[in-house]
Amino acid sequence: MVDALVVTLFRTEGARLVSLARLFVDDRTAAEDLVQEAFIRLARTAQRIRDEERAAAYLRSIVINLARDHNRRGLVSFRHRPPAAPDEPSAEEHAAETEERQEVVAALRALPKRQRDCVALRYYLDLSIPDIAETLGVSTNSVKTHLQRGLRSMAQTLEAKR
Repeated sequence: MVDALVVTLFRTEGARLVSLARLFVDDRTAAEDLVQEAFIRLARTAQRIRDEERAAAYLRSIVINLARDHNRRGLVSFRHRPPAAPDEPSAEEHAAETEERQEVVAALRALPKRQRDCVALRYYLDLSIPDIAETLGVSTNSVKTHLQRGLRSMAQTLEAKR
């Protein structure tokens, strides 16, 4: 049962989680490693999950926390390996790497952590407000407040660059 849950979540959420991690870290390899570590941690504790519907939210929160930790002080396993080679962008990624997108990501990364988390989960993973609240362990009103403040701050930052 645990293995089936982890496999199912990997198939349904894996790519989205890497995209989420990329919003917090510059290196795609590091983002993939963070997601892999999140699945390892989930597998270790999956037998304690009573409601499988909440497992995806739990996994997202693990990824966000690992990304924060990585940015704050770096995980030991990441610090002791050689730097990753720069990602080779695919044609799709190359088209998406416009100056505007880079400015948006920079504005997102400049937000306070709770605002950044809420905006990333809402607009990059397309989660509902209740799903964000569940992932972050906060109330829906708190999510709405952080979204509003985060979007307002990003708009001001981006407007100032124009």
